[in-house]
Amino acid sequence: MPITQTRHKHLFVGIICLLLNIGSSWSQSQEPIAQFPSKPITIVVNFPTGGGTDILARMLGNYFSDAFGQPAVIENRPGASGNLGAKHVADKAADGYSLLMVNSSFAINPGVFTNMPFDPKKDFVPLINVAFVPSVLVVPADSPYKKLSDLIAEAKPVKNTVSFGSCGNGTPQHLAGAVLNISANTHITHVPYTGCGPALRDVLGGQVPSAIITASSAAPHIKSGKLIALAITSAERTAQLPNVATVAEQGYPGYQINQWHGLLAPANMPVALQAKLFDRLLKIVQNPEVKEKLLSMGYTPAYDDPATFKRIVHEDIDRFSKVTKTMGLKSD
Repeated sequence: MPITQTRHKHLFVGIICLLLNIGSSWSQSQEPIAQFPSKPITIVVNFPTGGGTDILARMLGNYFSDAFGQPAVIENRPGASGNLGAKHVADKAADGYSLLMVNSSFAINPGVFTNMPFDPKKDFVPLINVAFVPSVLVVPADSPYKKLSDLIAEAKPVKNTVSFGSCGNGTPQHLAGAVLNISANTHITHVPYTGCGPALRDVLGGQVPSAIITASSAAPHIKSGKLIALAITSAERTAQLPNVATVAEQGYPGYQINQWHGLLAPANMPVALQAKLFDRLLKIVQNPEVKEKLLSMGYTPAYDDPATFKRIVHEDIDRFSKVTKTMGLKSD
């Protein structure tokens, strides 16, 4: 046989073997959806431990064994207002074993960070919106500010010593403080933290004179008397803190900053797998025990499916991009 024919034959055989190997590895990597999950599911929280997003993820994770037959592993990857943890999950396989627990900061970040390490619309598929929660403006128990009007009066001059800690640049809490500055014509300095947990610790310790953090994180310390709640950021009062007036009630009509919490997965996930994940997650959220816990923590349970939650996330990305551009909020 001529040398050229031999080479062509060997090349042909090599290509066939390569295709067979690729096909074999592909089929082995694609677990039948009926068998999913066959190992623990990792929920990445893109904020530190102790904050509202982390608390919520851990609570949901406690019910994964019953709903999925496999436990959840909670992994905290904070940094860059949640962008580091989100990037980590965006790079994972869309096999259902890597989920991302996020809040509204996911939709705010594109308007605040010039160089995003991922595309929030294209690199993720929303699975379920779990709950909404307002934020609360708090001060230490020994603070001279006993009412919102006290803090605002002190923060009117351009040069003042009033500052507020937030859960990070680009978070709903950051936005809540910035909008309050505009609404009240104040000059409160923003002090960004890496999450609500660190901000909570510093306001409890008096390292920062005030903080805007999730109501779910602050409520136990408000009820114990360690913190004073000056205002709720949502349009209406929360059942968890019924005696705390909203910002709008205290002279700033139209003020409203709320926060959703939900689970995302890497893009290109099969629709059937998305449906299975949503079905099991929905059962967790609809569990009467979970609903009671959510309400007691200050959350309003939500049951938005992938299509509805996708619309919420994408509309918020567009809406917050316009707001942050108008306000000139940039973090890089």
